[in-house]
Order: sequence, then structure tokens, then C-alpha cells
Amino acid sequence: MIFYRPTEGDVEDKPIILRPRTCFLMTKLGKPISEEISKIRLSITTELNKYGFDCFDANSLITGRDFLLKIWRLALGVPLGVAIIDSSIKSQTMANIFYEVGWMQALGKETLIIKTKDVEIPSDFIRTEYINFDSDFNNRFKDFLTNIDEAADYYGFLGDQLENNPLLSIDYYRRAFLITGSDEYQSKAKEVFERSDFGNRAKNSVESLHCGFATGNQIIKKLYST
Repeated sequence: MIFYRPTEGDVEDKPIILRPRTCFLMTKLGKPISEEISKIRLSITTELNKYGFDCFDANSLITGRDFLLKIWRLALGVPLGVAIIDSSIKSQTMANIFYEVGWMQALGKETLIIKTKDVEIPSDFIRTEYINFDSDFNNRFKDFLTNIDEAADYYGFLGDQLENNPLLSIDYYRRAFLITGSDEYQSKAKEVFERSDFGNRAKNSVESLHCGFATGNQIIKKLYST
């Protein structure tokens, strides 16, 4: 897959830092933050930690550079994104949140919207499944995380079946790797890369960048919670 930077539309030709088994949290960050959002964040973080996922947001990393590009690159490097919305969030901030959700869906990431019951979903997201923050929240969120692990198995299966389409095979292995952090998918992707004779491509070629998580041409940060 070719990634185009949202700031000027140019191709991203540098390796993206990958953060397997992590979740990018999209919600209001500036003060004041409602008590409801704080409760939801705590519940999400607690459940993610139980499943071996680390959780961070746009303020977790300081780069001193373009804020939009920072968020975009964070979204590229994670397997999972969760958005939190409630009535205390202003329309401008709400638009930013759904813009980021749209990014993640376009990039093939697993996404989920968590909302308080008094908030309506924008019409473009009506078909996007969401979870209300209510008495059944923990059970439904656990089901979602279980489905994420099952999705990784499916992506790995698709990677195995697409031997005649090496780039797509590598892409599925990459998605499975981001969810699981398993070096099994790195090994499989490297085999496809070498078998397809991509080894003589430039380091910033689509093939090399996409398989960088398996060939060492990528920074990988495994941020497991303790």
C-alpha cells in the first residue's frame, strides 16, 4: 500500500514506526475533560491492559513538528483505534475525532466508537458499529477485543492463501503482526519478500517499506503494559 501524507498529498517514503499490540485513543485531550470521558478512558485502558494492549493518544508523544502529521503517523503504526465521544465535546473537536476515525478505517485499522447514550453518530458513520457506555460496556468491549484476535488469525490465513499476490500477502501479514506482535508473521512476510525477488528494490520502494517490519528496515516498538 502507498501512503500519502495528508498535509500535501506527497508519498510517504520514510519507514513508519510500528507499535504492535497498541491502541490509539481518539477523544478530547485539552482541559476541562468531563468526568464521563475520564471514566470511559479508565475502563478502556483497564480492559486493554488485560489483553496485553498498551494505550496512548496524540499527547503521548512530543515531536516538536507538525501535529497533524504526528497523529497520522501514529495511526499508521498501530493496529487498533478507539474513539470516545460524549455531549461535553465541542463540534470542532468532534469533527477532528471523526476525521481521525476515517483515516484509520481507510488505512485498514480495527476501529471502534464508544459513546454516551445522549450523543448521535454522524450520518456517514451510521453503518459503523459502536458501543454505548452503559452497564453492559465491559462485556461488549471484551467481545470486541476477542474479535480483534480472531481477525489477526484471519489476516494470517489470507496471507497464506495469496502467494501469487506478494504485496497483498505481505500487507495481511503486516496487519496480523500489528495485532499480535508475533514474529511468526514477520518470518512469513520475509519469506514472501525474498521469494518474490524484491530484495534488489530501493529501501524506500513500496515493497521494501511495506515489508520493513520483517526485514529490519523498520523501527518496531513493542509497548506491552506491565
